[in-house]
Amino acid sequence: MESAMSNTLLRRDQSIEEKFEQLMSNNPLGAEVSQDSVLIAIGTSFAITGAIFVGFLILRPFNTIVYAPRLRHADEKHRPPPMGKSLFAWYRPVFKTSEPEYVEKIGLDATVFLRFARMCRNMFCVLAIVGCAIIVPVNVTNSVSFQKNFDGSLASKAIFLMTPRDLFGDIFWAFVVLAYVMDIIVCGFLWWTYRAIHRLRRQYMESPDYQNSLHSRTLMITDINRSFRSDQGLVEITDSLRTTPEVPRASIGRNVKDIPDLIEAHEEAVIELEKVLAKYLKNPNKLPVVRPLCTPSKKDPEYTDRTQKVDAIDYLTARIQRLEAQIKEVRESIDKRDALSYGFASYETIDSAHKVAYTARNKNPKGTTVRLAPKPKDIIWKNLTLDPKTRRWRRIVNNFWISLLTLLYFIPNALIAVFLSKLTNLGFVWPEFQTELNKHSDFWAVVQGLAAPALTSLFYYFLPIIFRRLSIKAGDQTKTSRERHVTAQLYAFFVFNNLFVFSLFSAVFGMIVLIISLAKDQHVSFTSILKQIAFFDTTMRTLCEVSPFWVTWLVQRNLGAAIDLAQGVNLAWGSFSRKFLNPTPRELISRTAPPPFDYASYYNYFLFYSTVALCFAPLQPITLVIVAIYFALDSWMKKYLLMYVFCTKNESGGAFWRVLFNRMLVGAFLSNCIIALLVAARGFGSKWMMLGSMVPLPIGLLAFKFYCKRTFDSELRYYTKGERAKGIEAPTPIDKESRRRDRVAVRFGHPALYQKLTVPMVHEKSKHLLAEVYRGRLDGDLGDTAAFSDVYTMKRMSKEHPGKTASATPAAAAPAPFEFVSESGMDFEHFKNRPEFSDEHGGEGSVYGAGSSIHRPDTPASLWGDRDSQRGRSSSRDSERTVGGEEPGVMYPPGYHHTPSALRDYSPSPDGFGRVQSRESPYQISPYQSGDAAGLVGSAAPMGQARGYTPYRDGDAGRDYFGR
Repeated sequence: MESAMSNTLLRRDQSIEEKFEQLMSNNPLGAEVSQDSVLIAIGTSFAITGAIFVGFLILRPFNTIVYAPRLRHADEKHRPPPMGKSLFAWYRPVFKTSEPEYVEKIGLDATVFLRFARMCRNMFCVLAIVGCAIIVPVNVTNSVSFQKNFDGSLASKAIFLMTPRDLFGDIFWAFVVLAYVMDIIVCGFLWWTYRAIHRLRRQYMESPDYQNSLHSRTLMITDINRSFRSDQGLVEITDSLRTTPEVPRASIGRNVKDIPDLIEAHEEAVIELEKVLAKYLKNPNKLPVVRPLCTPSKKDPEYTDRTQKVDAIDYLTARIQRLEAQIKEVRESIDKRDALSYGFASYETIDSAHKVAYTARNKNPKGTTVRLAPKPKDIIWKNLTLDPKTRRWRRIVNNFWISLLTLLYFIPNALIAVFLSKLTNLGFVWPEFQTELNKHSDFWAVVQGLAAPALTSLFYYFLPIIFRRLSIKAGDQTKTSRERHVTAQLYAFFVFNNLFVFSLFSAVFGMIVLIISLAKDQHVSFTSILKQIAFFDTTMRTLCEVSPFWVTWLVQRNLGAAIDLAQGVNLAWGSFSRKFLNPTPRELISRTAPPPFDYASYYNYFLFYSTVALCFAPLQPITLVIVAIYFALDSWMKKYLLMYVFCTKNESGGAFWRVLFNRMLVGAFLSNCIIALLVAARGFGSKWMMLGSMVPLPIGLLAFKFYCKRTFDSELRYYTKGERAKGIEAPTPIDKESRRRDRVAVRFGHPALYQKLTVPMVHEKSKHLLAEVYRGRLDGDLGDTAAFSDVYTMKRMSKEHPGKTASATPAAAAPAPFEFVSESGMDFEHFKNRPEFSDEHGGEGSVYGAGSSIHRPDTPASLWGDRDSQRGRSSSRDSERTVGGEEPGVMYPPGYHHTPSALRDYSPSPDGFGRVQSRESPYQISPYQSGDAAGLVGSAAPMGQARGYTPYRDGDAGRDYFGR
């Protein structure tokens, strides 16, 4: 009886093994489909890539708007080398330009990107040679000897002969050696690149642009307690660090109320009006019979019925007018006595600012956070007022939403992983499809090789947009930190969903199907089934089986790089929208500008490709070869794009590097985990010794990380650390009243205080019709585009009295300025000096010329003009540090008080004769008047001026008002 039971269990165990082998695609058809899909993917990818490249060669010389916008618009200093009209005229500029020229022409962020791409290219070329030399002979030799014991066709399984699927025993010592070799190669290239980034960063901080910028010597102080929310309180916070005797010029942040929201709503309404007018006036000779309709905004209190359709032109006109009135009213009511929890402190020298920032990096003086100030353009202003508790809570909520998004994506990702990447799984649960698969295996090989990777990539187009919005909600204070967080979040999302879920779900799916099938048909207990299924061995076999998908997916990345180079989407969309849609003049102008480069997405792709190659190198060494080819092609493709096409929207000075460094170490660690999995699954008697010998690998990676952090990171961030002998403190400033005020208050003022309101842009061909269809009024500021557009002011004519204007009514009370743009004027070249266009396309104040975005609109600097040089201001210390910089001044609106009256009843802006200007009187004697211009208020910030007041400029130490 016992013998009968043992025979029964034996038969059941054999049945489990047989079904499991069938499920794991040990049949020749599955292998043939996988192998054919790889060959088809490689052939089609390289063929299409070559065709796209030929198209690029033909189209490039005749379309500089798409293929060389930087060459058209950048100034002489930042303009890339010129190119001829020949097919290969791009070769010499792309391959012969040196790295120092990159820094000057395209900026440090783009240079670091190219350096990272070049590092990946060189690193994977070395890994491909070394890895294939070690693993391919080991895998192929032992797999062939194993297959000879079975009646199988080696030709049909050639793609799997390079995998360790059929390896056992001590042969896995070769993989342990591979783990050490790969870690040494990865760390060696990272260390070499870290040194290069360190050198580039130090050169960047020594450059005139950085030395002359205000933000480089300014500190941003956040989380300020109410007792220190004043200019003097900021100085007390910095003085508490006792780092430098130099006294900063401080400015506390002020409450701008809801102006940013109103300006955003105003801009949205103007853009919507432009779209409505562009569609309605598309054919000026034949207007539509019915005027356009729209639904009122949910934020508009004038309308309670949100479902009712209203006349779009009239409604948007009235809404814009109401918003302008609200903005003007709130701007006039702003008072600087309403201080917020952030401020800025500017020093005379970069050394002092960086010493203080370095000392405060691990401290919270007076409960605040002190750090180097970013560029004003880089700040996310609405998040500066968040307290630490709110930021922590928002980060928790942000992590929850990201986790939820990851889990929701699990469903479609799992379906693609189980069925599309391996069609034999679909045939296993769908017998009719298995019959179809047997009949048309070639066709389904194409589907498996192309459809699954395409669907996998589709979702990732929208993912960065989602993560950016979540990061802003989480409280990121700068756009640079937001982009770094987006890069890290994208990488974590890709690794989890693609490497863990996508690659391992096939094994989980196989186990679930097997358990259900046996439990239902043969009544085998759940415990008996689990005993017969080895998790590590199952996972290893699954990874080997799914490796062809990753080969095809990586091959298709070459196609994606070629599409980027060809700019096919921009070409196609530009032609399609002009012909079939109704683009506004603003949209047409923006399309001729250099598009911003999405560093977060491209860095994530590079990191993910590298991680896939490192993880699948021991499973399928050919992935190293494919990734090496990809980086070899894309490193020079991206070089051309960054030199001639794309721009850096917000220059961070190479701040992405540490994120890249850490993720590359994560990829090396995951590769070690995969090798440890192989050893645990098939190492047998020697597996514990092998696993023990791999313990130093993660420890070595951590030690390498902390070595690089201690050696390089401080000098990457700080110009000087200001180290002093232990126990010796910096002397305390003797006379705090001698602090001279910088213009940090206006340079780092909230954009809502000076931002011009957007003016509707209309095509010039519709100029004669606008008075008929538009019955509203806009009272915004106009851009300086007299040479290329026309600001049109019209009045409605009376129908009862020809030749007379109509009487003023709420709907038509006054002139309505429009900006009319001719067909030939719809080019970024004519508008690159305007912040509303240049800020979105990398206008850092000098990229498009000395006149672009240097001064804020309506600032004292822009109003004084050449009078500065006549009065000697250009030779003052402040001017030397800020001329041509990216942080211009600001003219405050009426009602904005520069300093709380409780602290000071006058503005300390001297005229050189001991007098200061106030709102009540142009000249008023200061109680701190001294005998010379080096008095206590010798270089104080000017009083915020309303329009109509004459601005007076401040002097400098040792100089009078006329620069003597």
